[in-house]
Amino acid sequence: MSESTLMRSVQDNKKMKKMKTLLAVVAVAAVGGGAYALLHKADTAKLEVSSGALKTAGGSPQNKPVTVATVLAQKRDYAVKLAANGIVTALNTVEIRPQVTSTIAKVHVREGQFVRAGELLFSLDNRADEVSLVKAQAQLEKELATLADNQRQLGRSKELFEKKFVAQSAVDSAQTLVQAQQAVVAGARSAVAAARVSLSYSRIVAPASGRTGIISVYPGSLVQPSATATPMVTITQMDPISITFPLPQRNLPDALESMKRKDSFVIARLPDNAGQFKGKLHFIDNAVDAASGTVKMKAVFDNREMKLWPGAYANIELSVQTIKDAVVVPQDAIIIGARANSVYVVDAEGKAAMRQVTLLHSFGADAVVSGIDAGAKVILEGKQNLRPGALIKERNEDAKAESPANKPANASTNTPTNTPTNKPAGSAAAAASAS
Repeated sequence: MSESTLMRSVQDNKKMKKMKTLLAVVAVAAVGGGAYALLHKADTAKLEVSSGALKTAGGSPQNKPVTVATVLAQKRDYAVKLAANGIVTALNTVEIRPQVTSTIAKVHVREGQFVRAGELLFSLDNRADEVSLVKAQAQLEKELATLADNQRQLGRSKELFEKKFVAQSAVDSAQTLVQAQQAVVAGARSAVAAARVSLSYSRIVAPASGRTGIISVYPGSLVQPSATATPMVTITQMDPISITFPLPQRNLPDALESMKRKDSFVIARLPDNAGQFKGKLHFIDNAVDAASGTVKMKAVFDNREMKLWPGAYANIELSVQTIKDAVVVPQDAIIIGARANSVYVVDAEGKAAMRQVTLLHSFGADAVVSGIDAGAKVILEGKQNLRPGALIKERNEDAKAESPANKPANASTNTPTNTPTNKPAGSAAAAASAS
C-alpha cells in the first residue's frame, strides 16, 4: 500500500468518528427536548386542575374572606384616671412610753389586740405615789384648820374694834393672817393635785383607738421616760386608713381640681389581685419635691375588713374627670399611623373599612376616640391581614357553626349486626358423615 493511500484511510477514519459523535449529541438533545415537553405539559395540566379547584371552591384568593374578631364600640361615661404607686400608711400611730420611772405591775392587753381610746394598757408600781398623795392631803387638812382659826380670830378682832376695845391695827393684822393662810391652803391644794397627777402616770391608757403591736415589757420590767428608748407598745389606727403616693408635677392641677369635685374617687389595688378599694383624695402636700419633681398625696379608705395593712404596696388610680357619653374601644384595635390613627370597622356589606379616629384619652386597655359611632363593629384581631374592601368573616360566627347544637344528627349509628355466616361444604359433609 502506498503512503498516499494510507493517509487517505486515516482521514476517513477521523471523519467517521466525528460523524458518530455528532449523531450521539443530536440523539441526546432530542431525548432531552422530549422529556422537557412532557414535563411542561404535566405542570400545565396540574396548574389548570388547581385553578379549576380554586374556582370551584369559591373564587380567587383575593376574594377569600378574612377571619377576624370584632367588638362593639361602647358609649358610656368614662373616668379619666392617673396611675401611681403608693404605700399604705396609718392616719394615727402612737408609741407608748412611760412618764415616770417605775416597774411594770400588770400588762392588761395582748399583742395584736384592738383597743379603744381610754382603755387601760399597763399598770405601774404606784405605792410611792399613793403615799405622796396621802401626805399632800394631810398637809392640806392642816392648812385648812389653820385658815379656819385665823378667820375666827379675825371675826373676834372686828367685834372688839366695834366696841372700841382694840385698835384698827389689830384688825388689819388678823386680816393679813387670814389672807396669808388662804395662799398656803391654795399651795397645799396644788400639792394634792400634783400628787394625783403623778399617781395617774401609773395607769397607762390608750390615747387613741387602734391595733396594738409588739409588747416589749413584762410585769416586773423597769421602765424610764426616754424618747429614744424602745416603746412599750405601738398603737396603729387601722380604720380608716390612708395610702400615700406621689404624682408628677404636671398632674398637680388635675389633682387640685379633683379635690374640689364630689364625684372624684381613688381606686387602690393590691398586688396579685388581693383586693380593690375605693376611697377619696384627702391631702396634697404644700410643696413639690425638687429632687424627684413629684408631689406627695394621700387618699383615705374604709378598712373595716382589715385588708389594707400599713407598709403594704398598692397600685393607685386617681380619677380626675369624667368624659360624658364617650365612645370607648379597646386600645389594641387602634392602628398608629405616621399622620393619623385609624381603626378597621365592618361596614353594612360585611367588608373591612378603615376609619380615621382621634385619640382623646387612653388608660389601661381602653381608649376614648372620636370619628366613629357607638355600636360600630371594630376589628380587634386579624387586622394585620386586612385591606380596605376585604371580605370579613367574624370568628364568633365560626364558633356558632362548629357548636354541637348546629351539627346535623347522624342518620345512622354504627351498631353491630348479627349476619349469618356460610359454613364451608367440607364442614357440612363432615357433620353429615358423623351423623
